[in-house]
Amino acid sequence: MASPVKVLIVEDTRVDAMVLSAMVRKFHCEITMAMNGKESVDLFIEGRKFDIVFCDKDMPIMSGPKAVEKIRAMGESDVKIVGLSANNDAQEVFMSADADVFVPKPMKFNVFEAMIQEVINKKNNTMV
Repeated sequence: MASPVKVLIVEDTRVDAMVLSAMVRKFHCEITMAMNGKESVDLFIEGRKFDIVFCDKDMPIMSGPKAVEKIRAMGESDVKIVGLSANNDAQEVFMSADADVFVPKPMKFNVFEAMIQEVINKKNNTMV
């Protein structure tokens, strides 16, 4: 059996973090939480690997897009990074930081499900 999909949730708002992790749990993924961009970057520096990252835009210490830039600068090109925000201008900021996709908040479950399923399929196909 393939190892579980490793999900990193980078979110400083407790409610949003809980909603996201509840959605992730439905797919039996391994969840790691970070409260801000710096925490997420530190996890990558420690050598942790993730299959998908859900990253909020506005957070204390380091913003989501800044964290995405730093993670990509470390050569982490295989991880799917999803930028999340309720702000309309966030898509441009995340895409220029090299996120794979931007999803406006609140994220709809069917959008989330499609993304997780894509990562699960990719992981299962590369595990062969």
